[in-house]
Amino acid sequence: MQALWMVLAALLFATMSVCIKLAATDFSIFEIVLARGLIGMLVMTGICRRHRIALHTPVPMMHVWRSIVGATALSCWFYAIAHLPLATAMTLNYMSGIWVAAFMVGGTVLLGRTSDLGRQGPLVLTVLAGFAGVVLLLRPTLEHDQFLAGVVGLLSGMSASLAYIQLAALGRVGEPESRTVFYFSVGSSVVGLGGTLLTGMHNWWQLHALWLLPIGVLATLGQLALTRAYSRSSALLVASLQYSGIVFAALYGLVLFGDNIPMSGWGGMALIICSGLVATALRHRALPTAPVEEH
Repeated sequence: MQALWMVLAALLFATMSVCIKLAATDFSIFEIVLARGLIGMLVMTGICRRHRIALHTPVPMMHVWRSIVGATALSCWFYAIAHLPLATAMTLNYMSGIWVAAFMVGGTVLLGRTSDLGRQGPLVLTVLAGFAGVVLLLRPTLEHDQFLAGVVGLLSGMSASLAYIQLAALGRVGEPESRTVFYFSVGSSVVGLGGTLLTGMHNWWQLHALWLLPIGVLATLGQLALTRAYSRSSALLVASLQYSGIVFAALYGLVLFGDNIPMSGWGGMALIICSGLVATALRHRALPTAPVEEH
């Protein structure tokens, strides 16, 4: 099942978020974005060479748009993680699934394909149910002095949804996932470098800089799995499975930091898991023999 790549991506991103929380005390958000981009470029260059995939692309502007919205989402998310409670930052970012559903339904209506609404409706409900599980689990809070960070966190989710929709579009035109992730890493490096030049750079030779390495590797591998999921499966199904990252993050908090998960949190986790299973079953029933094009 190609959509299960999203579950792997969610695990990798949840692991990355722990590293970001630790690194954000010593490095700026733009420095983390820069490191993520540079490491991503190195990793993806090696993968492309190994699989003999050329870096030249016939659709450069599609990659430019994907890099712009993707780098914006990444920067906003890292900022939110650094300036908000982790639960609140994760909730705002994971609203991307809601935005994906809204944009897809809106696009269907604008194109006059109202007959598709009946097919999309159940999957949209699984996305909403999954997000309800996120809220139950994380119980996000926002203080009066965190309004700006909250807006930035909300923008991260909206920008991410546009990036995910663009991933699906790149998959439809036949772009290899590794090339797509490479150009996103280039865009992240440009944004991170520009921001770092404006805000200044810390000492990258200190011991804490080692956190930048797993951030870059985990982010790149997670992005590769995410790209494969969105380019090869239903965007609504992938959006529903994306909430599994919250479950992984909660379990990390329980095991690594001794966080307490109340009964409502366990109920939220169950709702997230059930919504993902239902979405998978619905999609499998709709396309039981859908061919998958290998890149």
